[in-house]
Amino acid sequence: MDFQGRVVVVTGGANGIGRAAVESFLSAGAAVAFVDTDKEAGDKIVSRFEANDVYFHHGDIAEEAALHAFSEAVKQRFGKVDYLVNNACISKKGILSQCSYQDFNYVLALGVTAPYLLTSLFLPVFTTEASVVNIASSRGFMSQKDTESYSAAKGGILSLTHALSISLAGKARVNSISPGWIDTGSFHKEEDYQPDYEAADLLQHPVGRVGVPNDIVQTIRFLCSDAASFITGQNFTVDGGMSKLMIYHNDHGWTYNPETK
Repeated sequence: MDFQGRVVVVTGGANGIGRAAVESFLSAGAAVAFVDTDKEAGDKIVSRFEANDVYFHHGDIAEEAALHAFSEAVKQRFGKVDYLVNNACISKKGILSQCSYQDFNYVLALGVTAPYLLTSLFLPVFTTEASVVNIASSRGFMSQKDTESYSAAKGGILSLTHALSISLAGKARVNSISPGWIDTGSFHKEEDYQPDYEAADLLQHPVGRVGVPNDIVQTIRFLCSDAASFITGQNFTVDGGMSKLMIYHNDHGWTYNPETK
């Protein structure tokens, strides 16, 4: 896939899947602008790719002012946006942890409102081949307990995706990716990170392994490319098949042991 001359915007680009996307597009010849609250990690990426056309904006996109400042800086520097990757989100847990009104709305602002407003702010400078890729989650469809803030945000971004795809028909394609278990350890600050899995961690995935950031990045790149020009409004679950495996008590060696109080 040729990304020479393309301008890519990534939110939450200093660590994890976002960092993997930033580095992948830079290595493929694209210009990249990314935003994150982790200044140290963001500056480190810029220093490693100083020969590339890369811009890091330090800010919290849960705040409206930061969204406007970031978008204006990108427009002034690059003048256009080819691909927008709305990746940033965190969890503030949920009802069992007494997630507060403020914390719950912070996660929604970061994971739903920010993608909406950034898409709106960049709309005037989208190119004719523009693609928006929203990073959702398999948690938008299934949950562990005490995950309401994150699950609600991911459910929201899924619905935002298909809504935007219709509103922006003819202006930009809009799709989402729902990662499953993706081990992002190697894209955080641990330079010598080594995963430590049990056999069951691998075998519960039909593909026989835990996901890595590149699994998501390759899907992002595909959805941004001309190869996906007939795809919009869709969600792609990338979880090694884990969400398709039906599990029953005492089936295939799996036993359910609920917590007792």
